[in-house]
Amino acid sequence: MTTVLKRFLAWFLYPLVRNVCVGFSRVFWRLSVEGKEHVPKTGPFILAPVHRSNVDSPIVSACSPRRMRFLGKQEMWKFKASEIFFDGMRGIPVNRGTPDRDALRRCIDALQNGEPLVVFPEGSRRSGPVVDELFEGVAYIATKTGVPIIPVGIGGSEPAMPKGAKFLKPVKVHLTIGAPIHPEITEGNKAPRRAVRELNTKLYTELQRLFDDAQEKAGTPNR
Repeated sequence: MTTVLKRFLAWFLYPLVRNVCVGFSRVFWRLSVEGKEHVPKTGPFILAPVHRSNVDSPIVSACSPRRMRFLGKQEMWKFKASEIFFDGMRGIPVNRGTPDRDALRRCIDALQNGEPLVVFPEGSRRSGPVVDELFEGVAYIATKTGVPIIPVGIGGSEPAMPKGAKFLKPVKVHLTIGAPIHPEITEGNKAPRRAVRELNTKLYTELQRLFDDAQEKAGTPNR
């Protein structure tokens, strides 16, 4: 797909798909969003939600009307039609389970171009009330680029469509958006191991707090 076609699709397709997803979520899942004031209206940021369901990606588009770049598993691009769709949505494919340097570079390039990025720091879908151990990719990219991380708790999405389910369930879903977490300023856009580790720990603690809050407000408390 040519760059011109990608840009046209991104201009046309993303807001159309986002509006449909958000509208559907508000009606079917009675979606409520708290903390939108924490999402920057300009400039790059990394939106870092918890991940419990396949519906998390369309749901978190409600956090901001801006065009956000989503990191997604490479398998989503395996068919020509899905490749055109996800390229049009400006998605970034990643090979899970291996250090994907190309995906990392594309994420950094997107942020340096001023584009917001969505990355699930748990990696793949998880289950249960406890946030899983986070991959350090989000903390590394944030430290490398100096952009803030916006943590997001998603409550109710697991019962909305748990692993293995074929149909959606009309349960309550709530998003709790946290305050920006700013990385340590380093010289020459370096990402020292200590700074990355400390930022990752801070992100984990905040994600668990936000997840607990979102679950409570969705009616599916973590207890």
